[in-house]
Amino acid sequence: MSYSGSGNTGGGASGGSSNAGGAWRNDGGVPPHAFDPDLQPELFRGVLTRRVFAFLIDLIVLSVPVILGYIFIFLFGIVTLTLGWMLFWLAWPATIVWAIVYYGASIGGPHSATMGMRAMDLEVRTWYGAPGYFVLGACHAVLYWVSISFLTPLVLLVGLFNGRRRLLHDIILGTVVINSSVRTQVAPTARSSY
Repeated sequence: MSYSGSGNTGGGASGGSSNAGGAWRNDGGVPPHAFDPDLQPELFRGVLTRRVFAFLIDLIVLSVPVILGYIFIFLFGIVTLTLGWMLFWLAWPATIVWAIVYYGASIGGPHSATMGMRAMDLEVRTWYGAPGYFVLGACHAVLYWVSISFLTPLVLLVGLFNGRRRLLHDIILGTVVINSSVRTQVAPTARSSY
């Protein structure tokens, strides 16, 4: 049980206690999901397929700077007579940092989506409807890469067995990927009070 109120239960004009501002709730204080696949199926239509293409676009966006970085280090090593090639040991950690920053800044940005997601008209929202933020985006990327490393592409099968088309890392983080243009037409804004 949880109490949802300000603690102000002052008496009314008749001297009785009114509890309109705060009430005891027996639901654990957990608000309902903002996006219901039964009431709004168009929010989730084609999401899994478009997520695959969004991932491929994001892979290209992530790879271009990394490839350019490797080419630069290679050419710098030639110019410095192999001394610059010692920078190759920084390339892998820099790639990981770049991916985390890319996902964190993209999902934490105003569109709540990476470039690939935006191209495929998708966005990431929390289960209660709020837009993404940097830490959520960074964790989303890390958990995705960890889950795909252990479960291979079979991780996509999880999305086939739930109405919201959520993958394993979405379920763990409490996120949902929806059709962006449909959300702006039908879905309510994020709930701020319950």
